Amino acid sequence: MHFDRLQRREFITLLGGAAISSCISPLQALAQALGNVPRRIGYVSGGSYTATAKNVAAFLEGMRAHSYVEGRDFEMDYRWAEGHLARVSTLVEELVRSKPDLIVAAIVQAAVAASDTTKAIPIVCPLLVDPVRLGLIKSDARPGSNLTGLRMLVEGLTGKQFELVLDLIPHATKIGLVVNPDNANSLIQRRELEAVVAATAITIVSAEARTPEQVDPIFPMLANEPVDAVIVLRDSLFNLERARIAASAIAVRLPVVYGFREHVEDGGLISYGISLPDSFRRAADYVVKILKGAKPGDLPVEFPTKLELVVNLKTAKALGIEIPPTLIARADEVIE
Repeated sequence: MHFDRLQRREFITLLGGAAISSCISPLQALAQALGNVPRRIGYVSGGSYTATAKNVAAFLEGMRAHSYVEGRDFEMDYRWAEGHLARVSTLVEELVRSKPDLIVAAIVQAAVAASDTTKAIPIVCPLLVDPVRLGLIKSDARPGSNLTGLRMLVEGLTGKQFELVLDLIPHATKIGLVVNPDNANSLIQRRELEAVVAATAITIVSAEARTPEQVDPIFPMLANEPVDAVIVLRDSLFNLERARIAASAIAVRLPVVYGFREHVEDGGLISYGISLPDSFRRAADYVVKILKGAKPGDLPVEFPTKLELVVNLKTAKALGIEIPPTLIARADEVIE
């Protein structure tokens, strides 16, 4: 489909200004002014393409549902932090300097960095965490800024992960908690879990990892405590390293509860949480509205609507754990 043509004054301005830009040639400027150049969407992820391919595919699927075809109506400009969240700000700054039409911030750190860097370029984040407190929006109903999207956290979700641990290990007295202290989302989840556990006699043992290299020692250390089970908090680094985390947990025979189904698909035991692809698919709705002229500040922030319980019976067998039949009956998917 073709977008609306620029107004006459904008057309003249574009020809006069963009043609001398170091980034846009005169022919490109003319084509863009005539409406023949696809809009450019910047995309910043805390992970890698391989680890988040399903999310990207879901976003592109959402765009196609609105008859927006990549290469014809829009082009993607990707930036990957590869699990090193400290790189996100630099990646965002590089992207903003290239002046995309819109930025998809695939994690809240990218949303914060983008919001700090530009107030002009629209930003859509499928995984917002505490956006009001972080100063990203004024309210869910009316963001009032250049940013909007979907919230990632559902109240009580981390507590549900704790309940799953007790379903698996009813007599657990010590639980490991894998946290990325550089991730505001992880810290919010940890506070929520600590509040729930405070009413019990169970001890929480936290293990922190900020980079992929720091993931390896975690499970041997927790096994030496020893803990009865582990909760891995929802985090882009842990999602990136999910296959290695699952293998490490099996090696020391620790049952682990995760927040994303992708962990279980790659060998993890059990997960309960939002559907990441669903959030990215819905993010495309925002992107299309903005490309058609809507202001991000007028588009209300939405909440996740799809929660999934996924169980891997093959992993349970490897760990020597019997999954309760009631848990299997509740599962949205059972991997055998």
